[in-house]
Amino acid sequence: MLYFNSIGEAEEVFKALSTPMRIRIMELISENDNMSMNDLAETLGLTNSAISMHVSKLEAAGLIAIQTASGKRGIMKVVRPIHERLIVDMTNPEGGIAANSCYTDSIAVGHYTSADVHPTCGLSTASNLIGDLDNPKVFSYPERFTADILWIGYGSVTYNLPNRLRPGQQLTELRISFEIGSECPEFNDDYPSDIYFELNGKQLGKWISPGDFGNRRGMLSPIWWPEKLNQYGLLKTLIINSAGTFMDGTYKLSNVTINDLSIDYNSDINFTFSVPEDTANCGGLTLYGETFGDYSQNIITKMYYKET
Repeated sequence: MLYFNSIGEAEEVFKALSTPMRIRIMELISENDNMSMNDLAETLGLTNSAISMHVSKLEAAGLIAIQTASGKRGIMKVVRPIHERLIVDMTNPEGGIAANSCYTDSIAVGHYTSADVHPTCGLSTASNLIGDLDNPKVFSYPERFTADILWIGYGSVTYNLPNRLRPGQQLTELRISFEIGSECPEFNDDYPSDIYFELNGKQLGKWISPGDFGNRRGMLSPIWWPEKLNQYGLLKTLIINSAGTFMDGTYKLSNVTINDLSIDYNSDINFTFSVPEDTANCGGLTLYGETFGDYSQNIITKMYYKET
């Protein structure tokens, strides 16, 4: 989900979608996730250079990703959409302020501050597994700071989020974006998991992950990554503002508002993902970093604020 707090914030995406041909490209790749640049050129009756130009505009706007894959005629470039939906909030009264006043940070999945981990579990960098599979002790190894994917059967992982607020700045909205899925031994696309979110000890709500996806390779997964392990997740955005806590801007998780969290420039911000052992759908969780899965990003935080 690609969520914008105002029309102005979505300007670059609107520009990228300003021509019917790019809209048609988005329609085609949404209907078929295995279309190459050559397929698009042939289907639309365009030259390769024309397709490259349109695709580069969509890629620059963060709407599509290009993956190299083996084809019948050698290497081909597969074009896939990054987001399932696009939302522009036109009713947010603070949209104009928030769009211009924002601190953004990227947190690697291995940069957690504490973890309560139970198998199946593991960590990996882009080049190798860290320690043994299903050994919770590896989550304390110093190499974990270079991890770009982690998975747990149940338990919790906590991150200390950067707080860049200064005196006189009031937090109006917090967004936390991440690629996430369930954790099943090997993989299972139909494997629901109750994943809970907590910030500074306050429960924000629960989201049910539909599965541990592995029916195809992740767009970014390293060549050496075993096909039977987790391949990709869903890109989700947790949003906390004056109206409550939402997943992807539309599904309300709870009535906890940004004011309820009482965050100021002195506050620690500790954010926890958890899957309790006794929850109804104890299906674990997997977090993907920028070199695994389908989305080239770490955990992204956006702190919108206003001057007081």
